Amino acid sequence: MARRRKGNPVHGWLVLDKPTGVTSTRALAIVKRLFNAQKAGHAGTLDPLATGVLPIAFGEATKTTSYAVDGTKTYRFTVAWGVETDTDDSEGDEVSRSAKRPSQAEVEAVLPAFTGVIEQVPPAFSAIKIDGQRAYDLAREGETVALGAREIRVDALQLIQMESPDSSVFEATCGKGTYVRALARDIGRKLGCLGHVTQLRRTRVGNFLEQDALTMDDLTAAVERDAGPDAVVAKLLPIEAALDTLVGLRVEPSDAAQLARGQPVLIRGRDAPDASRPVYAISKGRVIALGEIDKGALKPTRVFNFGK
Repeated sequence: MARRRKGNPVHGWLVLDKPTGVTSTRALAIVKRLFNAQKAGHAGTLDPLATGVLPIAFGEATKTTSYAVDGTKTYRFTVAWGVETDTDDSEGDEVSRSAKRPSQAEVEAVLPAFTGVIEQVPPAFSAIKIDGQRAYDLAREGETVALGAREIRVDALQLIQMESPDSSVFEATCGKGTYVRALARDIGRKLGCLGHVTQLRRTRVGNFLEQDALTMDDLTAAVERDAGPDAVVAKLLPIEAALDTLVGLRVEPSDAAQLARGQPVLIRGRDAPDASRPVYAISKGRVIALGEIDKGALKPTRVFNFGK
């Protein structure tokens, strides 16, 4: 007999406004406890220094985490000029210093070089695995970490403000795998003045936006004020909130039952989606399955189970 999971069968997405000084893993643990949820995971790790949008999936929503992780992300960040650190942010130790400070025109002139599909060497202090070990663990042990360049995509990069000769504020919209700390490091090197990130805030992950984010204080207050985790469950977004790049297809209850068993169903009529795109099936307001269209049939690739 299967063991009963502790907690409640909560399903859906929460957009958390992660505070600074807390790891994404720690933030997830706190929120999971507030919701008394059986299962939870986050989409897209934020550094402890960083704040902002951290999507958290509960229950069956964890089956859609990859879609959120792959989504476009937007960051606003501040770069301090004149110092490069070993972590590429203000939490690290200084490794190089420069007396040069860039002008606004100089900064704006180099930004096109960091836009589009470019190559980037990730920070030594990153979660990338090297022979089964995290790069940051090796770096903390004093080992030399040599990471190869990888291709990333930066859709937009703009200078927002020259706060002073010593710091500038930027906004970047980028694809999966982009390290903003490395972007700041490389811009500083290109300018010949060096630089590191002092503030970093994520304002978007795919379809999850800053204006929809709730703080830890918001959630804690709701639980305490309304005496229980049910008070915050109403704040969850539906599972399909992470599926904005897929085609939604409404199906009848009989077809939904068939899909839930992992069996294909025929798709008829003018409303049949493009066979080249993945889809999700929804019935009575609930996502039933992820799938693909093949020869006029919707074939489920992943089904959702909302039983306790």
